[in-house]
Amino acid sequence: MEKEEGAFLTISELAGELGLPQHILRYWETRFPRLRPLQRSGNRRYYRPADVALARRIHQLLNVEGFTVKGAQKALEDGEAAPAPTPVAPQACVADADLLVRLREIRTTLASAIGD
Repeated sequence: MEKEEGAFLTISELAGELGLPQHILRYWETRFPRLRPLQRSGNRRYYRPADVALARRIHQLLNVEGFTVKGAQKALEDGEAAPAPTPVAPQACVADADLLVRLREIRTTLASAIGD
């Protein structure tokens, strides 16, 4: 079952999404003070959307861009680690419009096939 955008994630869900063992997330909590999930009874961790975004960014810095833990800490403190917004190419907008038209045609075709 897929959760809605903005829902809290458990440590196992976030670890699975990032492809990491759970103990790595717990370790990051000790090294990155801003990463503080809610802890309920039995120390169950629930990551808020802001925690999830931070964990994704830490993962990007450490495992994709090759930062050390200290380097990632510094980058996050300096604000340099914020991902740059990806510009949308004008062709992408046109392609999306074409796709939407095509999907509407398919829906109309399917509706008429079911109605017959």
